[in-house]
Amino acid sequence: MAFPGFRGKAKKASAVRRPHTGAAGERAIAELYREYRRPLLSLIVRQTGGDRQWAEDVVQETMLRAWRSIDQFDLGDSLLPWLATVARRIVIDDRRRRSARPPETGDAGLETLPSVDGVDDLLRNVLVTDALKELSPAHRDVLNATILSDRTVNQAAEVLGIPVGTVKSRVYYAIRALRVVLEERG
Repeated sequence: MAFPGFRGKAKKASAVRRPHTGAAGERAIAELYREYRRPLLSLIVRQTGGDRQWAEDVVQETMLRAWRSIDQFDLGDSLLPWLATVARRIVIDDRRRRSARPPETGDAGLETLPSVDGVDDLLRNVLVTDALKELSPAHRDVLNATILSDRTVNQAAEVLGIPVGTVKSRVYYAIRALRVVLEERG
């Protein structure tokens, strides 16, 4: 199928097209761009559903293809039908390419994924160790003897040499004090 402005038949697909790179070719493509950019853009904006950025990309690709084929055009005739056909095919190809891939998602889900690298645990340990330094020595000792050493209250009482009831009350107040310190730090 031949379009106005297209000289002769299209070259075979196996033939390598070499764009005209001389000053005449540059002037011709600049004129082509000046003359057809706006009408082509308005046509393509409708085909892309109002996505102006996508339409701009399609126009650029269309002009690139026109530049590659510049030596086949009769620049005296209107090239808009040829350019519109090429642009429409680019839009169709882009739609097919987009529908073949799964839809892109944002980074929102990544924030809630569990950390595998252990950085969160390390930061938590540093924060708790820092907070323990602000507790009284008695509270710090009782937490070290029980929770941090994985001992029962009876075992901690034996290690610390104090009654079991005292260990229980110190653990209770030490945890409350630790919670206050951690809340102050945010």
